[in-house]
Amino acid sequence: MPELPEVETTCRGIKKYLVSQTIADVIVRNARLRYIVDQNLKKILAGLVIREVFRKGKYIILLCQGGAIVIHLGMSGSLRLSSLQEKPGLHDHIDVLLTNGCCLRYCDPRRFGLFMWVEEPVEQHKLFSRMGVEPLSEQFDADYLYVRSRRRTLAIKPFIMNNQVVLGVGNIYASESLFRAGIHPLRAAGRTSKQRYHILVDEVKKVLKEAISAGGTTLRDFVGGDGKPGYFKFALRVYGREGAPCLRCAHPIKSCRQGGRATFYCTKCQR
Repeated sequence: MPELPEVETTCRGIKKYLVSQTIADVIVRNARLRYIVDQNLKKILAGLVIREVFRKGKYIILLCQGGAIVIHLGMSGSLRLSSLQEKPGLHDHIDVLLTNGCCLRYCDPRRFGLFMWVEEPVEQHKLFSRMGVEPLSEQFDADYLYVRSRRRTLAIKPFIMNNQVVLGVGNIYASESLFRAGIHPLRAAGRTSKQRYHILVDEVKKVLKEAISAGGTTLRDFVGGDGKPGYFKFALRVYGREGAPCLRCAHPIKSCRQGGRATFYCTKCQR
């Protein structure tokens, strides 16, 4: 699944081509996404000017007058710039055509994503009303995590992946951050000290920033807004390395399942 760095990479890649541009037309080839695409989308969007492009969690927001286009890439989707001459692929479900000649193309092979128009302020929509803080914001700090974790028996990895606690720290980056912080992923969140949360917060921010700079992580399907893959996979220290020697101590990397997701860690370096 595209995680926060992949979504941020996509936003940065498309932003300069979209801001201040007018939507000329919308083509919907397949409306059957996670939520059915509004049949009036073309009528709603035609003539609107895109005022801003930004990320909220793993959602991409195209802010217009009177509302916003909210996009989620699902399990393996992408949002890229294309030309009108490029023939759409089998899974290219939606095109947003701009008056500057650009075509914003939404691809979603598994159709787990969404593409919707929201009239109310984005933060008031049900998708966002219960969301936690952004991990790259000042609000995400050790004090915040420490207070939210008290009396929680939940393991620390699913705790920091909970979108009601912090937005967009997905499976790959949670594993990598916990390794760098020296914290075992099965440790209870409520039994983690504030001092260790200071270290973890720093590492989460570092890992995400490094991944964004590298263009995200390509493990299966992800490409950025320019159609190019991400390269942070070459910097992964534990994720996907079960049985390989730890890059810090040479002890074999272990794996387990947490909440249906693979977790990778070093039993010697993480406590």
